[in-house]
Formats: sequence, structure tokens, C-alpha cells
Amino acid sequence: MTLRLSVHRSRWRAHVDLLRATVPDLVPVVKGNGYGFDRAVLAAEAATWAPEVALGTLHELPATNPGGTTWTVLTPALTVPALPGWAVPTVGRAEHVRALADASWRGRVNVKLRSSMHRYGVTPDELPALLEAVRTAGFEPHAFVIHPPLANDDTPARSTAEASNVDEIERWLAHLDPAIALSVSHLGPVAYVALRERHPDRRFRLRAGTALWHGDKAAFHLSADVLDIGRVRAGDHIGYRRTAAPADGHVVMVGAGSSHGVAPLADGRSPFHHARRRLALVEAPHMHTSMVFVPDDEVVPAIGDRVDVQRPLITTAVDETVWHDD
Repeated sequence: MTLRLSVHRSRWRAHVDLLRATVPDLVPVVKGNGYGFDRAVLAAEAATWAPEVALGTLHELPATNPGGTTWTVLTPALTVPALPGWAVPTVGRAEHVRALADASWRGRVNVKLRSSMHRYGVTPDELPALLEAVRTAGFEPHAFVIHPPLANDDTPARSTAEASNVDEIERWLAHLDPAIALSVSHLGPVAYVALRERHPDRRFRLRAGTALWHGDKAAFHLSADVLDIGRVRAGDHIGYRRTAAPADGHVVMVGAGSSHGVAPLADGRSPFHHARRRLALVEAPHMHTSMVFVPDDEVVPAIGDRVDVQRPLITTAVDETVWHDD
């Protein structure tokens, strides 16, 4: 194995259990690469305690559903495969309704509301026509779904952004049938519970992905093997693009690359660290290997050492996940 995600099981479990205990009607989100854990792993975990789980696309639906979980799909589709009765697709336009009807779907659907993200969904003026199309097609509205902008970082702007999201959600309430649940996201537990308490006649659900699965960042460590090391002199041409070595030193081959989703950081810096120093990339990571340069005056990792990798797990494909409690 080369790219490894290490997870402190008890720390991770403690955070997940805390949200389960404090957030009523919590809907775990399991989509994409499964937040770095693998989608099947998280889907199996979520289905043990959540009556409803949210997925990204229709193609992410599990093959079987022995526990009777409701699997709600967040992204509308125009090409619709055969769907099981426990799937709940999302519609945000009449075209999405027609695609489901053409696929002979008859079941529950989510109705997507447009937020200030302007990504999918109808405006309040467009909502009546979409609901009429849903009912004419023989579908049953399962929930209204809204996706406000991000408000889950640790910056001072978080409270302002979260308050704006709450305001946006509350402006929608006058347009929504209170008998149909409203599924929201990007609210913290305190803001979400307060929203529910202000509107006791409404049914709310909170979808959570990153905040649920990645809530305790100290529980994770991403690292990669050092697979080989080569000595170079200043000016030697190295790498695919024959980059000139800036000094005497070593080229270190790290077993993680673009196939793993490993790339330079947004500002161009290397994502690799060793001995509390950032390792300079020779060039952008390629496929299964990244080449880094270590000058003679710095500590050179040995073959078999592991270097730290700084990447968001939602875009990373790991080779191995190791759960531990030490």
C-alpha cells in the first residue's frame, strides 16, 4: 500500500455519536468517494442508525437495501436507470420530472428549492408549476430540499454566513406546504435546533456530510510511502519535464500521485511534509508517484518512511484505510 488514511476509531466514533445524539432527524450524506473512507463503508455505517441516507447521484444507490433505509438522491438526472422503490430521486425542473416519468418511475421525489448558490431548483414563483408537474406524473413529494452556501468553516465569518442561511431558509417557509418536510444543510446543530424550535409546526431534516464524518480532524492522518531515492547534482535534469535540480540533493519518490487525487495545493505549494518541513515538488504529481527534491542541508527521508500528505479527503482516493485506537 502507498497512500494510507489512518483513522483513530474512538475519536471518530465519539464525534459521530455526538451529532447523532444532538441533531434530531439527522440525514447522513454518503456521496462521491465516501469522504475518503469509501462510499460503501460509510453507507453501511449510516444505514445501521439512520432511517434516511442521502447520496449524490442515482448511480450511487446500493445494490440491496436489507434494512429498509430510504436512500434520497440529491442531484437531478435526465438519464434515469431502473430505480428501486426505496430510492427517492430529486427534481428541480419539469425536465427532471419528464425523465423520471419516461423511465416509468412512480414513487416519492424530493423537490429542489433554489438557494443563493443558484445551483439547481426552482424559485418561489416557479414552485407551483413544478409541484403540479410532480402530482400530474403520479409522484409523491417526499421533502423539499435546499442547499445554502457553505457556512461550516472555523473563520469568524461562520456565524454571519450561518445566520444568512437561516434567513434564506425561513424566507422559503411561506411558500411551502408544512405537511411536507424541509431538508436543509450547512447549518450547525445549535442553529438547526433553534430553527426547529421557532417553527414547531414544521418538519425539518438536517443533511450532514463533512460536518458529520470529518468533524474531528485530529482523528485523521494521511500519509504515503517513500518508494525510492536518487542522488542528483545541481543542474541535473529530472522528472517528466526535465526540470533542473536547484542544488545538490536527493530526489525522493513518494507513492502517491494524480491517480490518488493528490495535487499541489491551491497556492501551488507541495502537499508533502517530512520532519516538520514541506517537501518541494519537482513537478506536479503524476499517476502513482510524486517526485520531491530535498537539498543536502535538509533531512532526507529513507526508503520505507512515510511522509505526511496534506489533501482534502473528499477528493482523495486512498489505497488503504487503517482504523486504530492507540
